[in-house]
Amino acid sequence: MSIGTKDIIVEKVKTSKIDKVDFDNLTFGSVFTDHMLVCSYKNGAWETPKVVPYQPITLDPSSKIFHYGQSIFEGMKAYKDENGEVFLFRPLENFKRLNISAERMCIPNLPQEYFMDGLTTLLNLDKKFIPTKEGSSLYIRPFMFASGNGFHASPADEYKFIIACAPSGAYFSGKVKVLIEEKYSRSANGGVGFAKTGGNYAGQFYPTQLAVKKGYNQVIWTDDTNHEFIEEAGAMNIFVRINNTLLTGPTSDRILDGITRKSILDIAKDQGIKTEIRKITVKEVVEAAKDGTLKEMFGAGTAAVISPISSFGYRDTDYELPELENSFGKRLKKIITDIQYNKSEDKYGWRFKVTE
Repeated sequence: MSIGTKDIIVEKVKTSKIDKVDFDNLTFGSVFTDHMLVCSYKNGAWETPKVVPYQPITLDPSSKIFHYGQSIFEGMKAYKDENGEVFLFRPLENFKRLNISAERMCIPNLPQEYFMDGLTTLLNLDKKFIPTKEGSSLYIRPFMFASGNGFHASPADEYKFIIACAPSGAYFSGKVKVLIEEKYSRSANGGVGFAKTGGNYAGQFYPTQLAVKKGYNQVIWTDDTNHEFIEEAGAMNIFVRINNTLLTGPTSDRILDGITRKSILDIAKDQGIKTEIRKITVKEVVEAAKDGTLKEMFGAGTAAVISPISSFGYRDTDYELPELENSFGKRLKKIITDIQYNKSEDKYGWRFKVTE
């Protein structure tokens, strides 16, 4: 079944809540727009998407999402430039990754037009919720989950696809202190670490809270075998700068193929920054911290774009990173955000204009 924006059913709210939104004091992902997109998968096919007022979801207690965890999601943002035009950043990459996650979790693939036309319709209806304050944006959360009923351990026969949006201020921008994890693992070979599925994140919470109790903000995940290699920083991809080389680990069954990660690598090469995609050992990072060649570490992801790491802990020792005036992280973040907010030329073709 092929659809267009004109085919999407729209039910508008009777009264907007826009006047109740304090755009000067937005916390991340806690205030929501007037509408959401909903689409159901039944009888072997996706039904026509609907845009409806933002509302609770009613599910049967036997819905398989509660019992077997078939759920996936994406994270995106919409940006408004000084002329009021609305843009997305590489949205087709989010769509492709959603379906990669869907296949791994045995969820039916979603047609591209359902994703893109549904999102465009929703954004045009709620674009007044996109903040204009510097660093702010509209966070977009597309997600799918098993809504079919039954206690038997098998894939569901019904699913829901929803897009909900939240106007959000700048993500946490303070100093981040991390702990290199040596006991718990985020994911394993042959597992679902590369998929954006809820269980990946639920499994992170406990070891992260243990690190928080020790005075850290987040965990650096290492490989599941010997905890020898650095892999991710919390829910973000990780970059390490030793001397003037920017390192990041290769994607795998365990590591998410981050869209911000890919963008950083492309821009870094154009900027003449030497990059290497290879396994990074904990040992070399510690040694680089000791001899002064470790210049930067940062996480990369949709919410924060780039989140600088100020120090890391390893085996009861903390290692401070230098504060650089002209860091790679700052330079790369500015280039990316200038593209996102339509402040610069986009030679990569990453910026997607949302039209009426």
